[in-house]
Amino acid sequence: MPSFTLPRAARITRITRTHKVAVAVLAAAGATSGLALTSAPDTAQAASEHAPAAVKPVSAKGQPAKADDARTSRPVTASVADHVKVTAVEKQHSAQQAANRSAERKDVKEYPNNLDGWIRESLDIMKAKGIPGSYEGLHRNIMRESAGDPNAVNDWDINAINGVPSKGLLQVIQPTFDAYHVAGTPHKLTDPIANITAAANYAADRYGSIDNVDSAY
Repeated sequence: MPSFTLPRAARITRITRTHKVAVAVLAAAGATSGLALTSAPDTAQAASEHAPAAVKPVSAKGQPAKADDARTSRPVTASVADHVKVTAVEKQHSAQQAANRSAERKDVKEYPNNLDGWIRESLDIMKAKGIPGSYEGLHRNIMRESAGDPNAVNDWDINAINGVPSKGLLQVIQPTFDAYHVAGTPHKLTDPIANITAAANYAADRYGSIDNVDSAY
């Protein structure tokens, strides 16, 4: 078969058509790509619309929390911690006060409300005031003067005749009691402790000690 060659002008026309087709194909591809690029935002927007909403903080009253609520959350926590610390300190202080009261009660000596207790309490006061005397000296004179009755009254001796009868455990008249009353004891003539300490104070002044008294004084 004889070879056939197109004329040069025909070849240029063919190449030009082929180039136009290629450009058209590229343009179509570019349009398709453009469509894909422009559709991407729509897809992202749809995904965003269907995504679950972000959880918003809620206040204690069930209302959406404000920015101020978030800022004040820490101080509230600190306040609770401070309250706990203060409560602990208060409890410790109360425990210390209770311990102090207990110690004070232990320091306060208790005496029975009878002749033995009256003498012992009087001796402790006499010792603190520097008044001499012993348990034996007090007990001996008390039994002779009143037989241990704090309300005993002598209504027959010279003092009674003069209107100032002797009274109490150690039979003391009112003027003597007033002159030798020991501070810290009741200012009552027939009070057991006041009567004993005043009489012992008087005897110490007159006889050197209640122990030296063996009869009316």
